[in-house]
Amino acid sequence: MYQQMIFVNLCVTDLDASRKFFTELGYAINEQFSDATTASVVISETIVVMVHTGEKYAQFTKKEIADSKRTSEVLIALSAESREKVDELVEKAVAAGGSVSGETQDHGFMYGRAFDDPDGHTFEVVWMDPSAVEG
Repeated sequence: MYQQMIFVNLCVTDLDASRKFFTELGYAINEQFSDATTASVVISETIVVMVHTGEKYAQFTKKEIADSKRTSEVLIALSAESREKVDELVEKAVAAGGSVSGETQDHGFMYGRAFDDPDGHTFEVVWMDPSAVEG
């Protein structure tokens, strides 16, 4: 079966800092699709975050580029395999230069926290009890 992929494109102010941030979270950079203007961050086999310099990002849109430290242009939600993995990723993000975003959401069957990367893009990390999804 075909696995559809998602490529999230983000504008960053410091490409080297962004590369460092994501590698400190444990993600790999696919150098085949990276250069001096773009880094291809492999989140999973089907999720890739493309971080671009402002000049490169502007080539993909005619719209004004959001200042992600002042406005929210997107909320990126990532699943986690456990509550502990949620906390682990958020803690890694903070240690790597990100910041906690919002309040912890604990609904028993669902647990989530969020962090902002150094450019202010918000990543929500969520665990859901598999038995709650099954019905």
